Amino acid sequence: MGHWLKSPPGHYLVSWEQLQFDRAVADLFGFHALQLGLPQIDGLRANRMPHRWVASDTMMLPESMDLPPVDDTLATLAPHESLALHCDFDALPFPAQSLDLVVLPHALELARDPHETLREVERVLVPEGRVVIAGFNPASLWGLRQNIGHLRQRTGLGGRMFMPGDGEFIGYWRLRDWLRLLSFEVEVGRFGCWRPPFGSQRWLERMGWLERAGDRWWPVLGAMYFVVAVKRVRGMRLVGIARRRSVGAKATAPAVAAHSNATTEGR
Repeated sequence: MGHWLKSPPGHYLVSWEQLQFDRAVADLFGFHALQLGLPQIDGLRANRMPHRWVASDTMMLPESMDLPPVDDTLATLAPHESLALHCDFDALPFPAQSLDLVVLPHALELARDPHETLREVERVLVPEGRVVIAGFNPASLWGLRQNIGHLRQRTGLGGRMFMPGDGEFIGYWRLRDWLRLLSFEVEVGRFGCWRPPFGSQRWLERMGWLERAGDRWWPVLGAMYFVVAVKRVRGMRLVGIARRRSVGAKATAPAVAAHSNATTEGR
């Protein structure tokens, strides 16, 4: 996957994804943020949380590599510094409700168990925490070309797939169903990258006019989708600023003034 991202179509997708992540996380506040997978895309670049991790799956590491303990990093990590972390995505080494933000650039597609990975994300997120997900859209020209490549390889016809063959594409609506089952509420859902699956930079640039046309006429057929969801917890009560505002609202109720003519007027 990392090698493919250096190709012209890979650069095209990375530039779109990076812009989406920057816009989505810039105004999200908290203390602890985590990115799962693909360090080629810096999903936390525009975020200002003081403690940040970028995690890689341990399946890609040599067995002899010593991994630093995670429990001590909260105290030693410098503000606004990202720490490299190696762990299984379906067994994150964080306590429950300890992270404010988790970003997943293609992590679900490359994970050993995408559903368990999403369950782990829900476990470690605080109530009202955000998860930001980017993935390939199987219902697109890119997905169609990839499926044709898979079919040709299964039938022995040969040929190469357009995109990396690792992992499995997860449909946009399927992902939304998973999020709903885990009590997430989708705040943002959009598609992008409507240019055909060309391997040439020249042809990708020629098809630039399809960006506006695709966004207007066939948005759900973009090669990429991008989702921002918030973790909702039933029975939560508003505290702090929101609660003080409600109390203040009661204190400023209309007053009743008495006049000499024995009438009253609400102000």
